[in-house]
Amino acid sequence: MTYTPPAPVALETMLDAVSFDASGLIAAIAQQHDTGEVLMIAWMTREALQETLQTGRVCYYSRSRKKLWRKGETSGQVQHLHEARLDCDADAVLLLVNQIGVACHTGRRSCFYRAFEQDGLVELTKPEIDPNQLYGHMHS
Repeated sequence: MTYTPPAPVALETMLDAVSFDASGLIAAIAQQHDTGEVLMIAWMTREALQETLQTGRVCYYSRSRKKLWRKGETSGQVQHLHEARLDCDADAVLLLVNQIGVACHTGRRSCFYRAFEQDGLVELTKPEIDPNQLYGHMHS
């Protein structure tokens, strides 16, 4: 399936339907489109969602850096949009994506790699790539 961006008039109508929070943000869940694997959760502003829908390349908003964050711009681990869905309350977005490489800054495929078990948190997966290789420097 190839992503087709919406027409400009339709895009504005769709963005107007989104219920951004008081900070102008909406939660965005990224899920691998063909396997259903939940990869990560991040935040989007109207501008980030608009860019994502227009280009088909996922763009988030970094709350720590206070700027747009184009997934993969420093790591090369890009997310290509297949479909975007808005939840019933219009306050969360599900992004069905094709994740190139790993989604997590720790070098894992998914950010959800720890499980709450009887004796504490259990690490389910090991990094697939060293985070230093992802970013070309030491990363915390």
